[in-house]
Amino acid sequence: MSILNSAYYLPTGRLLALDLGQARTGVAVCDELGSLATPLGVLRRHPTRAEDFAEIVAWAARERAVGVLVGMPLGGAGEAAADTAAGAQARWVRRYAGRLAGALTVPVAFWDESFSTADAERLVRESGGRTPVDAAAAAVILSDFLDARRSMGERENGGEGEKQISQPDHAVSHSPSLPLPVSQTEAS
Repeated sequence: MSILNSAYYLPTGRLLALDLGQARTGVAVCDELGSLATPLGVLRRHPTRAEDFAEIVAWAARERAVGVLVGMPLGGAGEAAADTAAGAQARWVRRYAGRLAGALTVPVAFWDESFSTADAERLVRESGGRTPVDAAAAAVILSDFLDARRSMGERENGGEGEKQISQPDHAVSHSPSLPLPVSQTEAS
């Protein structure tokens, strides 16, 4: 499939979220209504991307995902980080996700992952530490997107949303008090 210009173009329904990393990838999913993000587990990276992609495709099929949201390291202005360590990670994520999109039958989009690991570490610590941090980070990314999508819908329907979204393809700030279920165990 392809990478969408904006995450807001992802279809409504169950979305798979990925917090990509060089050694591990956190995986989360939301319900069909887009109201709750749940950490699923952690994909340990395989020797080849083809093996990684096959496992991600299997997760997407098993969860009946209609789209995949990939965490993207962003700079302070909401743009992909440029000349920093985060910039190198952003370039890697963009290349990896581009290749992954070719293996998937559902669309892929990026969302700001800023502070997702720190938020996830805090949430896991506060809840007793049973959820893998990478999976919790994927759930934080997905929950942030779902909150922003709801907020945008409220504004379009005449309601007052909390977050300001100047352009649909810009990321918004995280909600640090995000409640996440933490009863899921790490998938191997």
